[in-house]
Amino acid sequence: MSMDMRKARLRNQGLGLVFIILILASGWLTVAIYQHQFSSDVPVRLRADRVGNQLKVNADVKVRGMTVGTVRTIEVVNGGVDVGLSMDPDKLKQLPRNVTARLLPKTLFGQRYVSLIIPESADSTRLAEGDTIDQDTSGKAIEVEKALRDLMPVLQAVQPQKLASTLGAISQALDGRGKPLGETMVKLNGYLAAINPQMPQIETDLVKLAETLETYQDAGPAIVDALSEMSATAKTIADNRQNITDMVTTVTDASGHLAGFLKSNGDNLIGLSAASRPSLELLARYSPSFPCLFQAVNALKPDVDKALGVGTNQPGLHVTITVKPSRGPYLPGRDTPRYTAGGGPRCYQSGGAQGMTVPSSVGPNSPAESRFVGELLGAAWGVAPEEVPDWSGLLVGPLLRGAEVTLR
Repeated sequence: MSMDMRKARLRNQGLGLVFIILILASGWLTVAIYQHQFSSDVPVRLRADRVGNQLKVNADVKVRGMTVGTVRTIEVVNGGVDVGLSMDPDKLKQLPRNVTARLLPKTLFGQRYVSLIIPESADSTRLAEGDTIDQDTSGKAIEVEKALRDLMPVLQAVQPQKLASTLGAISQALDGRGKPLGETMVKLNGYLAAINPQMPQIETDLVKLAETLETYQDAGPAIVDALSEMSATAKTIADNRQNITDMVTTVTDASGHLAGFLKSNGDNLIGLSAASRPSLELLARYSPSFPCLFQAVNALKPDVDKALGVGTNQPGLHVTITVKPSRGPYLPGRDTPRYTAGGGPRCYQSGGAQGMTVPSSVGPNSPAESRFVGELLGAAWGVAPEEVPDWSGLLVGPLLRGAEVTLR
């Protein structure tokens, strides 16, 4: 091997050794910088009863959200934990000596950090190197710590990835909707303020509702049976819905026509009703005699057909009437017509028997005269007096009183 090659080899070996030394130095320098071996931070200690698994070395130390140091060591001692803190000297001068600390998580599942709490009555003496910071034991700190401890079993039972997805979705849904959400909460508070005075009445109503539900529970089988029976009716209506629709349409059209008719003739109908009232009252007064009148007309039909020659070759009524001699000229007072009818409705039964109401007991067309005529005609015709029609008295009565009547 030549001298030049030997020198080149030694030079390369030296450069490799220097390169390795530089790599090792860079690694040591990186670790030293990470461990703040070249920093001028001031060491202080934190005395805590417990830190849990979330507080790690190099965790942040913050005051009101601003980082003022880091955690250097965590040592478990009798009755608690000593946490070594490395504080920024510039920030350390602004902290009072009676500052306290809380161990809070950065996120729901994140590691903890040390939060320094400045009390309201801050000490005028500043925090210095080697001082010990006590853990915050105020009511609020205890409540926060208790809430975190109680939350831990829940977090262990819940799958973190799913909970994180859910919380992310909730965060995205609420993003930018703070104002509407606040307005909704204000309105909800107003509703609750209005409902609170009505709570006694609501409680009473709920009790009554429970009683009503018990009643419906007892009547439930009957209601079910009724609904089952109504199914047949509902089926019938469903099968005939077209007919029902047509009927409703027809009734609607008829109602429209009737409304138009009443609108056009309303005054005429009112006038007709007013003018018809006296006649209707008179008909109402004599309505008790209508049944026997129609019955008598119906019974009279065969005799009238016989008298009129129905079914013969000589139809028509042939009557010869002979009147009495004239009584002389008309004399006022003596021959003045008298309208003495009265007594209400009257009804004459077959044979002269009395009906609902009867005329006067004496005089022309009286019951006595009708009975008398019935006796005479019954004997002549060979029938019972009750079978002689009432109208016979109208023809025979004038004859017996002096007039002459001939029936052909």
